[in-house]
Amino acid sequence: MTMKAVALITDEAQRFSLEEVVLPEPAPDQIAVRTLWTGVSIGTEFALIRNKISWGPYPLCVGYQGTGVVEAVGADIRDFAVGDLVYFRGNDAMQLADGRPVSCVQGAHCSHAVLRPHTTHGAAHLPPGAPVDLAAMFVMPAVGLAGVDMVNPRMGATVVVYGAGLIGQGVIAACAHRGCVIIAVDINPRALEIARKMGADYVINAAETKVAEEVRRIVPEGADYVFECTGLPQCIDPAISLCRPNGAFVWQGNYGAAPVTFDFLAAHGRRLRMFFPCDDGFQPCRRAVIKNMAMGTLHWEHCVTHRIEWTEAAATYERINRGDGEVIGVLIHWSD
Repeated sequence: MTMKAVALITDEAQRFSLEEVVLPEPAPDQIAVRTLWTGVSIGTEFALIRNKISWGPYPLCVGYQGTGVVEAVGADIRDFAVGDLVYFRGNDAMQLADGRPVSCVQGAHCSHAVLRPHTTHGAAHLPPGAPVDLAAMFVMPAVGLAGVDMVNPRMGATVVVYGAGLIGQGVIAACAHRGCVIIAVDINPRALEIARKMGADYVINAAETKVAEEVRRIVPEGADYVFECTGLPQCIDPAISLCRPNGAFVWQGNYGAAPVTFDFLAAHGRRLRMFFPCDDGFQPCRRAVIKNMAMGTLHWEHCVTHRIEWTEAAATYERINRGDGEVIGVLIHWSD
């Protein structure tokens, strides 16, 4: 048995289309979810779309965060029931209507999802009071929280967040909750406006200002912690240069499959510690950020610049792929 759905599909030429797909009926250890909202991760999704990183061959169905309603449960499932509200990481498998396989990477941008909930990238119940729209963008603030939790900056620590995309915004929010002094750096004025709202004490437009000089005006010896959140290799050395002696550098971005290099002596001479967070901290971090949204202590709505219907998804992805800097945080509405 199979079920039909509609998904956002990307091919090797970076063309985007909404296609009918076929999902398997839930196995005994799976659940089927009707998607309500999905959130767009511009950094990771477009690294996959552009083949900077690869999790499978084209065509792709990207997206790794969503909320929905359980519509069916497998025979072995005991802790989910039809009608439950959940947040989930994607689809386990799908194919096009003509039978061609689709790589689910992770396949969340689809009207339905069939997945194993009891995995590191499965599903969990939505906490009470959580907004079903904002909660669909849970991964990026969880990634930021996981990195901050690993590094453990304390009250009053000085922090540079180099790159104010959504993961950088998650780092800013988590550091603000800890009482840090935060400097956000980006080339996008709109991202810097959001950074202010998320808790940045200072913002630096790298397109208009000499970043190193401005940071040292604020913290003459350099920052205690620098989170490099762009994932761009050319930003690594400039970000390292902002660390104080005996400070810490955090590789918060995803730099892809190709090797990266950095100025060894600049880090060596400062005796830096380096941290390599990965993924979103799994359920503890995911639940924490969604709970904070529900409590009103994480105002993630500031990061949402666009709310669209699923019928607009292909056009919006084309707009993002052209480099439209006005598009920062996107929520896709699939159903009510």
